[in-house]
Amino acid sequence: MTHSAAESHRLPGTSTRGPLYYGWVTVGLAALAMVGTLPGRTQGLGLITEPLLKDLNLDRVTFAQMNLWATLIGSLFCLGTGRLLDQLGARRLFTLIAFALGAVVVAMSRTAGILLIFGLLILSRGLGQNALSVVSLTMPGHWFSRRLSLAMAVYSITLSIGFMVAFPIVGGAVVAHGWRPAWAAIGWCLLVVVAPLGWLLVRPTPPNAELARQGEIVSPAADGDATSGFTWKEALRSPAFWVFALASSVYNLIASGIGLFNESVLAERGFNAGIYHHSLVLTALTSLVGNFVGGWLAAKWSLNGLMAVAMTLLAAALVSLPSLRTVGQVYVFAVTMGVSGGFVIVLFFTVWAKVFGRVQLGRIQGSAQMLTVLASAVGPLLLAKCHAWTGSYAAIFYALAGVVGVLAFAAWWVKLPGARASR
Repeated sequence: MTHSAAESHRLPGTSTRGPLYYGWVTVGLAALAMVGTLPGRTQGLGLITEPLLKDLNLDRVTFAQMNLWATLIGSLFCLGTGRLLDQLGARRLFTLIAFALGAVVVAMSRTAGILLIFGLLILSRGLGQNALSVVSLTMPGHWFSRRLSLAMAVYSITLSIGFMVAFPIVGGAVVAHGWRPAWAAIGWCLLVVVAPLGWLLVRPTPPNAELARQGEIVSPAADGDATSGFTWKEALRSPAFWVFALASSVYNLIASGIGLFNESVLAERGFNAGIYHHSLVLTALTSLVGNFVGGWLAAKWSLNGLMAVAMTLLAAALVSLPSLRTVGQVYVFAVTMGVSGGFVIVLFFTVWAKVFGRVQLGRIQGSAQMLTVLASAVGPLLLAKCHAWTGSYAAIFYALAGVVGVLAFAAWWVKLPGARASR
């Protein structure tokens, strides 16, 4: 995109020049978009699961199967979104997807038919957990290069705080007013707040000269702009893509499985629900710390080393889980999972733009996002099957620890393409 083309898309009376680099506004908008994906995420749907089952007279197994297929089918939205993002730009896609997701959520709040609910569930997964997530994750990568790790750390912390605020508000509304009014309110927020903000405030990728002026790149010729970097096919042929994508996916598999059955996992070790609730809070708080520290380390150290550390911590946590005996050990496990997760989240948000450039960032990040969504859908099923077959979760934790250990080794040794990715 030329400088004049970029200027023609800017809002009247605004400029990236000034004390505040507009990339930071973009980070805030991206975080808002990610919080807006709540009705398409497992945690968000979990807020209405019980009243929804009662309202529709559904049993848990049927709903779990609906959710699994909705997640798998919805993951296909990632690839198409990445291509459209590269072609249309973030502003249009942000607005269209946020508006469509809002309409789907409002429709879901008014629907009583099970088949129609299933169709809307697919759309909410596809538009929220996948399409809008891809747009959100990609936006900061178009504005930051030198400070990308810092930007993604700020993004991670901001969206985490956003979710921490949104969950109790939505949960309280569900309890006080029922799931339908609460769900409709989320839909209308997307329609009249998030989508319009996207149209008004999201700007196109700045030209290379502007990035150089802001210190994000050394000079227009020394770093990639929106027309440089790896293509989607070139990225998929890189071992680095698969190492980082699989490491992030396996983390999501483990986190989703443990997240869904965490109370049962700890009960197997003799701990009550109160310990489970306390461990959730501790994991959430230390994940924020991991976001901050991970963002700082990613700017100072190699991405390889940081992912290797994250996978090593995750493997240690998995190995220790079947042997937890005291409350203190549970809290150490929760802290380890939180820090590891914080590192992985920052790396997942950072690595694609930093290593592969921005020429087809939407498609590259969309492919990686699709893998993580598929893994998160499989995780709970693996834990449930292991428990059904063996009467314990221990075997799957030991097996996954071995897989994570291999990924730690691979992350340390894989060669990252591109000058900016070198160790």
